[in-house]
Amino acid sequence: MPTVVAFPTLHPGGLNAQLSEHFGHCEVFTLITVDGPSVGEIKVLPNPPHEHNGCMGPVNFLARNGVRVLIAEGMGMRPLMGFNEVGIMVLHNGGAGSVREGVKALSEGRLRQFGSQHTCGGGASPAAQGCH
Repeated sequence: MPTVVAFPTLHPGGLNAQLSEHFGHCEVFTLITVDGPSVGEIKVLPNPPHEHNGCMGPVNFLARNGVRVLIAEGMGMRPLMGFNEVGIMVLHNGGAGSVREGVKALSEGRLRQFGSQHTCGGGASPAAQGCH
């Protein structure tokens, strides 16, 4: 069954795009429709601004675009809880450096559920609080 998987990536996005270290700070989201190891449609969408709805803006944006799985390296607890609320499974990228590597790791079953141990409190320093 085809599934839309989102990756926070650096511009310009796409299958060879480098993964962003932080969900909320990515330049674009690369959305890949996968069916097992097969890659279907690839879409690149800009990361929407956080102003209006805080961290939930990008969470809801991805939900509206049919995303069922997000693969990320880092994010705050608030967006992680938001993804859980809208039914998007979040997986830790397992050290993948590109979308292509992330898709391969996903199809091989090597990615694990993103948990509180993967969350961070801020982008600039451990004392900062914010979205990632």
